[in-house]
Amino acid sequence: MILCRACAREITLKRCACGEDQPLEHAELSALSIAHLDCDAFYASIEKRDDPSLQPHPVIVGGGKRGVVSTCCYVARAYGVRSAMPMFKALKLCPQAKVVHGDMRKYVEEGRLIRRMMEDLTPQVQPLSIDEAFMDLTGTEALHHGTPGQSLIKLQNKIWEERRLTVSIGLSFNKFLAKTASDLDKPRGFSVIGRAEALTFLETRAVSTLPGVGPAGATALERNNLRTIGDIRAVGPQRMRALYGDWGAHLFALSMADDPRKVDPDGERKSISSETTFFEDIADIEALEDILWPLCEKVAARARASDTAGMTLTLKLKDTKFKIITRRRQLPEPTLLASRIFAHARELLAGDANGKTKYRLIGVGLSDFSDAASADKGDMLDTQTPKRAAAEAAIAKARDKFGKDAVQTGRALKAEWDDE
Repeated sequence: MILCRACAREITLKRCACGEDQPLEHAELSALSIAHLDCDAFYASIEKRDDPSLQPHPVIVGGGKRGVVSTCCYVARAYGVRSAMPMFKALKLCPQAKVVHGDMRKYVEEGRLIRRMMEDLTPQVQPLSIDEAFMDLTGTEALHHGTPGQSLIKLQNKIWEERRLTVSIGLSFNKFLAKTASDLDKPRGFSVIGRAEALTFLETRAVSTLPGVGPAGATALERNNLRTIGDIRAVGPQRMRALYGDWGAHLFALSMADDPRKVDPDGERKSISSETTFFEDIADIEALEDILWPLCEKVAARARASDTAGMTLTLKLKDTKFKIITRRRQLPEPTLLASRIFAHARELLAGDANGKTKYRLIGVGLSDFSDAASADKGDMLDTQTPKRAAAEAAIAKARDKFGKDAVQTGRALKAEWDDE
């Protein structure tokens, strides 16, 4: 099957009558319905769209020199800049980059608009973050008068026409391969992995391309001469389980292109979280707190944007041995305040950050949701919480009107002052 990338019509030649000469062609195109959509360099693309003067320049979205890169445009990536890289290293690699602090509320709202476009195609949308989601378009052919591939081409073009943002799409028969496909041809790519070529496609790919296998995981696998996905497949399920337990069995299943997970529309509603992997391992508690604070701001912004508050706070850490540490705390009342999220997360962090153990990831999240109207009321002995709630609401309103840098919190300013 051959589809025109411009008008989504099925064609028989490499060039469509509309003039498009780079069609989407795959033998299984009409039979696949699991998709992954990923917005290209989302924060940076929004900043470039909203400020045309940034267009020709490498753009980095992130904090001050003590902070880390949230994301960067593809021009900056060509210089080696990557997400979660310390800002000072990013600027050393690309000193001419334009640094934008970013506006999480703007990004959340933009992500919400794109999600609505996805939900117009199918109710089976599972967001992974504000800029990516899985979709299951099974059974939508009659409704949209076309195959899932045609619907997705139209969606990709609509997002560009209406939001002036590009997205990359992967289409396959399960979530693992759909997400893998969406990374193959960025930006504004559309890649397909069918059943016939799945095993051959995976054979020579590095183990680090498997979900959940970071640098430490890849090193652990390489100690047993497992460097490619084909190596994992050759070892077999019993040996992989013997070597790595449930994780090994899971990796073997993926090596066989086996991923039974369904697209779950309710997946994201279970929690609102934000995490980052460090460019270098960190043991210092103050450095960890400096990274934790903007994550708490992101979680608070997302909670406020979705008009929900969380009763349970979760702190996540991952050490250099790839061990995940999760700490949870039941809060005295639902909250959506960054200051309260940070205060509780900071206390949990103090129990594990001893200055000796190094960590490679930190994350924070809220769950057990209720309506935002029930949040942060305080009590007769707690008169500060309502004041903080009013202050954060005022800050959010000012940032909406004048930009993120219109109001800086004490914690954010501390990171900036420490850079001087």
